[in-house]
Amino acid sequence: LKRLDQAVSAAHTFFVANPQHLQMREDIEKYRRMSAVKPDSFRDLEATPHWEAYEAGIQHYNADEYLQAVARLEESLEEALTALEECRALCEGPWEAEDEEEEDEEEMQPGLYEAIAAHYIHVLKCRQQCVLEIATKPGRISATEDFIPSHLDLLQFAYSQVGNQTLAAECAASYLLFYPTDEPMMERMKQHRTELGEDAAVTARESIQQYVQRSLMEKKLIYYAVEHLGGTFNDPDLWTPDELIPENLKEKHREDQEKQKQETWDVEEREKKGPLPFEGIAVAMDSHQMNGTQRVVFDRVLTESECKDLLRLTKAAGEAGDGFRTRRSPHTPHERFEGLTVLKAAQLAQNGDVDWRDAKLLLQASEKARKIIESYFTPGRRLHFSFTHLVCRTAAHEEQEGRMDLSHPVHADNCLLDPEGQECWREPPAYVYRDYSGILYLNDDFQGGGLFFTEMDTVTVTAEVHPKCGRLVAFSSGKENPHGVWAVRRGRRCAIALWYTHSQEHAEQERVKAEELMEQDRPDGGERQGADGSGRSSSESPIPTSRARPTSRRNKPSSDRTQHPKGLRVRDEF
Repeated sequence: LKRLDQAVSAAHTFFVANPQHLQMREDIEKYRRMSAVKPDSFRDLEATPHWEAYEAGIQHYNADEYLQAVARLEESLEEALTALEECRALCEGPWEAEDEEEEDEEEMQPGLYEAIAAHYIHVLKCRQQCVLEIATKPGRISATEDFIPSHLDLLQFAYSQVGNQTLAAECAASYLLFYPTDEPMMERMKQHRTELGEDAAVTARESIQQYVQRSLMEKKLIYYAVEHLGGTFNDPDLWTPDELIPENLKEKHREDQEKQKQETWDVEEREKKGPLPFEGIAVAMDSHQMNGTQRVVFDRVLTESECKDLLRLTKAAGEAGDGFRTRRSPHTPHERFEGLTVLKAAQLAQNGDVDWRDAKLLLQASEKARKIIESYFTPGRRLHFSFTHLVCRTAAHEEQEGRMDLSHPVHADNCLLDPEGQECWREPPAYVYRDYSGILYLNDDFQGGGLFFTEMDTVTVTAEVHPKCGRLVAFSSGKENPHGVWAVRRGRRCAIALWYTHSQEHAEQERVKAEELMEQDRPDGGERQGADGSGRSSSESPIPTSRARPTSRRNKPSSDRTQHPKGLRVRDEF
């Protein structure tokens, strides 16, 4: 009907609640590139008032529009507290057991007083969880941490920027009710007092005082009940004072807090770089040159002949590879997608459908990339393969006219990107266990297909990487590195896509099977290129030898990164 404004708002509303929907993601990207579509059209028709105001306030805040930010953040805080009261009121209805465990607990109540106590504890716990409900954006599972305190933190700075030191000090004092020993805020409080004068009375907001006092009293009652009457309590707040928690419950509380802290990466620690484990590799661009964090580009990871050998292997992917057979591409109808996993390559090699040495090279090249990324980003901490995929994207003939989509829309690899909320939600269906990602390019004889990084808005491009043989781009998989792939407009783009995890339980099982297959039955041959610059490639004539010895995958190279792994030799059957 050509009603773009309504179409965009409907698409945006659906996408907010269904961020994993690929088709809607593509539609949103298409709308963003239309000149007739205004930014205001991207509105959530089902948004709650406090979230709508909060996201508008964050956008103004990030744009240094502090007067507008103050107005919307104050509105958000007021609406959030109102929504909190409504949620708390709904906790006072009849106690309906949600599962069998609660039903059993209810049946086990021995008397009236115990039943009343159990019901009241249930109401208190429900009220405490209300802060998570208002802090969870519609369509999301995870709540925003410290939702109420974060308002005060942002408001304190915004008021300070517009010159209103009185309200800035009031917000600082209110924030300190949650975190009384927070050193940065205490320092700002001193500055505000200095500017206002030592005699100026600075007090926290009455609404925040009441909120904190009531919450602490409820926590005290709940912890008393848990300690003496049994049961559990998942405290929704990070700011709960340690002294409020009974001694016998503190250990579990600390474990819960540590688990939450584990989600937040220490940027300084992650920025430490280790020595590269191979000679001849060059760092073409680092994080600073790429205008971000945890990004790097390496050159000369593969030789020209190794790229040719792996490209030969990709020809098998069109017929036998693990691509997307029902659709030409999972992301765009304008390209044909072909994929080959390491296990499929090993099976094809075992059946004689592809050169055994090419399949072996796929394993070696990806392992070399893993060692490089591990030594650069996480020296001393093991990275496991999460998934390895040899992928080619080919531009469809005569279907590029007027094309506006991307080869791969902007996304993050371990969280669901939310451009409007400036957040990335680390929850399923995202691969939340992935820690680092890599792309090892095999060719450059195509048009388009470059990798690009953006800000959280998915629109502002911060860096671009142009593919070429032997170039490895590596980056952390989280919200700090949103990325996409420009449309492949002509030719065929091939690369090895790599994902890594610190979690051994999420290690790639197909790779273990592939390595076992490759060791079971190897054909005769001479010395083989080990993807590390030693030996000969398969495009060169092998030197026959009767002294070549079998190499087992069980005997892995030394973890000492100063030594260079030796090229694997093929067993001489003669």
